[in-house]
Amino acid sequence: MSAGFPGLPSLNALRMFEVVARHLNFRLAAEELGLTQAAVAQQIRGLEASLEIRLFERLPRGLGLTDAGRAYSASIRSALAMIDEATRLLRPESSHLTVSVTPTFASKWLIPRLGGFAERNPQIDLRLLATDRLSHFHTDGVDIAVRYGQPPFGGGLNAELLMEQRVVAVASPTLLAEKGTPETFDALQGFVALHDAHHYWPLFVAALFPGHPSPSARNLRFNQTSLAIEAAIGGQGIALASHAFVKDDIAASRLVQVFSQDLRLDKAFYLVWPRKAQQSPLLQVVKQWLKEQAADS
Repeated sequence: MSAGFPGLPSLNALRMFEVVARHLNFRLAAEELGLTQAAVAQQIRGLEASLEIRLFERLPRGLGLTDAGRAYSASIRSALAMIDEATRLLRPESSHLTVSVTPTFASKWLIPRLGGFAERNPQIDLRLLATDRLSHFHTDGVDIAVRYGQPPFGGGLNAELLMEQRVVAVASPTLLAEKGTPETFDALQGFVALHDAHHYWPLFVAALFPGHPSPSARNLRFNQTSLAIEAAIGGQGIALASHAFVKDDIAASRLVQVFSQDLRLDKAFYLVWPRKAQQSPLLQVVKQWLKEQAADS
């Protein structure tokens, strides 16, 4: 005896029935299915004829489900969901992982490297959340973050050093060719100091020219390091930034390091992620890749 499904309506008709039952409107159902209203209505009439039962009541404004249609709709929706799940398991879609970083870290360090990551890991859909706001892992759907500071970063979080912080002074080679490299404190006063939100200038000047106050005559202030770096590339003055953020610009001769001295700080860039009993294999891949990239910085 055959174990087939002789009374099973066409799968296409059942899919249309589920869409119409959800919208209770032929026009909206037709839009979702990419068909004409007439084609959808014809399929539903054909389904009702083959089942020999009315599934919908034709109302003055739209449609209503009959009792039989309502019960059938719930069962068909469950059955289609099971088919969808079974198909998805056969053909797993690319898995995604969200990384939270600051806009400067994104634009000056991470984005130039992402092409290489995509080539090596085509199965991972890496999503970037670039914000100055401190992201929350659960509510923002963040899997791993790069945070600047000192651990611990909070309860239930793992932290691993990604990069030490080494702050350097950079300027446009055109600006230095025009004004000369400032070898003395007085010469430095002739340049505009480009500030970001970290306020490194007082510390840097104290290390460079001990006993002198911070230059105060000419300043430009930005809320993001990347903006201060762009201003330096544009010849607006001297910026202080992490060497990792300006390395590519120095290599491309868009910037030059003004002084050989750098500023070493206790704070650094850390990888931070929630402490869970079982870590996703994707997280391990992304962590390892970020650490490899940092080792080359």
